[in-house]
Formats: sequence, structure tokens, C-alpha cells
Amino acid sequence: MSRILLEHGGGGRLARELIEAEILPRFAGLVGLPDAASLRADGRELRFAADSFVVQPLEFPGGNIGHLAVHGTVNDLAVAGGRPRWLSLAMIVEEGLPLATLRRVLDAVRDAAEDCGVAVVTGDTKVVPRGQCDGLYLSTAGVAEALSELILGANRVQEGDAVLVSGPLGDHGMAVLCAREGFDFGTAPRSDTGPVHRLVASIASLGSSIRFLRDPTRGGLAGVLDELARDVSLAFELEEAALPYAPATRSVAELLGLELLHVACEGRVMAVCAPDVADAVLARWRSLPEGAQAARVGVARPGPARLILRTALGGRRLIDPPRGELLPRIC
Repeated sequence: MSRILLEHGGGGRLARELIEAEILPRFAGLVGLPDAASLRADGRELRFAADSFVVQPLEFPGGNIGHLAVHGTVNDLAVAGGRPRWLSLAMIVEEGLPLATLRRVLDAVRDAAEDCGVAVVTGDTKVVPRGQCDGLYLSTAGVAEALSELILGANRVQEGDAVLVSGPLGDHGMAVLCAREGFDFGTAPRSDTGPVHRLVASIASLGSSIRFLRDPTRGGLAGVLDELARDVSLAFELEEAALPYAPATRSVAELLGLELLHVACEGRVMAVCAPDVADAVLARWRSLPEGAQAARVGVARPGPARLILRTALGGRRLIDPPRGELLPRIC
């Protein structure tokens, strides 16, 4: 393959192959595929993350690109075991963007940052000619203080560990798809864009019993678990009846024939934890508004590395990993 495809940005197999073949070998400081880097400065443990946002449309039910820019970086820091503190904000603005749209986006950045307890402390603005950036692109970077109780890593996942999610899956991807295509199915899905740092902080005291955290964005839960399964040489078995979905999101996905396990979330966290603390994690998550519908959805099994769904009828089927760009431009 001699050219980049849109599918290389989809968070599935092609994206991983591109990163492993072309990016990681060139930069010694990049180890694996972390959501955030772990750094040490003057004896302090820090987390550092960067992200870019190109969603279309810029506004959708439940939020806009400004909410995504804050929540995406805050969540990457949080699932790396950090307490988010500072953000940068860089904007590439296309000539002709309505000033009212920019104001709404900036207000969303301000409000989301205040809600997350982080400060926007630096940034940059560029304006490009019409046709060069599709309205507005945002780039953010963030710094967090490490939560010392958490020692996370794929290498810590063990056979028998429980798989938990903090709430309904696939809401963001389906909300953006419906807004972009103008689908009107009555009750429209709403994006779940939101922060997960409070959910992470609530379970930090469980320490080494929390093995691995990730926010299932591009590629959805299936993308995260497929990657993890190959990293640790274990299988993950999900219970179909336990998977939480919002009714509107499930209805749209069924009408369009889409697998919701492949669809992105922007305000959920997945945890792999020791089975004896799973109930404690769920209780702490459910005590918070953003974790009210948290659920135990699966378990780590002996290999080979694969993702299995135990259906509501008692059967078992393999869930293929997302390979290309299922829903382009969702974040």
C-alpha cells in the first residue's frame, strides 16, 4: 500500500499497523500505544497526552467539538492513571466559519474545562483559506499529576479478571452519524461526551486490583479488547445480555446493521480488574452520575487471543476487530 487511506485513522487494525510500522520505529520515546505518556520531573510523576479533533458536523446532539477537545484529552490522562490539571488549545479555523459557531465552541471548551477542574493555559490560532480545513480543527495537549495508587498496564491483566464498563456504549458515534446524515428516527441518540476522571479517581484506592483502564473511543469496546487480547495472549468473553445500550442508540444501530461494539464512546471508561473487587468498582461508579449505568460485561479467558460474545440465547460467536473506518470523522 503506497498511500494513506481514510481507514488508517479509524482506530482498527489498519490504524495499529500504520502506527507500528511507520511511527513507533522512528521515535525511541514512544513505547507501545499508550493513551498518555508517563513522565518524571523533579521527582514528580506526570502524565502527558495530546489529541486532535476533526469531527463533522461540528455540533451534534449532546455536545460539540469543544466538549470533545476537553473530554478527549482529560479522559486519556485519566485512564493513564492521572489527575488532569492543565490543557493547551490550538485552533485551525477556516475562513468563512460563522463567528457564532466559534463562540459556541469556545464556550463549550470553557465550560467543560471548568467542570473537569482543569485550566486552559496556552494555545495557538491559525486561519486558513476556504476549503482547507472543513470549518474548524482543534488540537489539545494535557498534563496530569499521577495517582500514585494506580499501577496500570496491559501486562498486569490476568486470566479470570473482570471487564467492566461505566455506562451505555456507542452513543457518541451514533449521535454524530445521525446528525451528519440527517437521519430522523424520532428519538435521536445523544453523544455521551463527558469526563471519566472522577470515575477513575473513585477507584484509585483499590490500587493493584485495577489492572487496566481505557476509554473506548475509535474502534469502540471491540477495538480496545482486540488490541488488549493480542497484547496479553488472552481471550475476552462478553455477555451480550449484560452490555448496556441506550434504546435510541440500539434502535438506530439495528436499523443500519451496525455492530455497536465497534462504535465510539467519548465519555465511558472500560476497566479490567481483579474479580474480587468488581462489585466494589461498580458500587463506586454507580454512586456518581456518570457511572449510574455501569455494568460487568465480561471476563478474561485462556487464549488464543480473540473476542467472544456469549449471546442472549446461549450461543457464542467471534467478534471481528474493526479493520477500517466504520464511522469517519466522529472525533
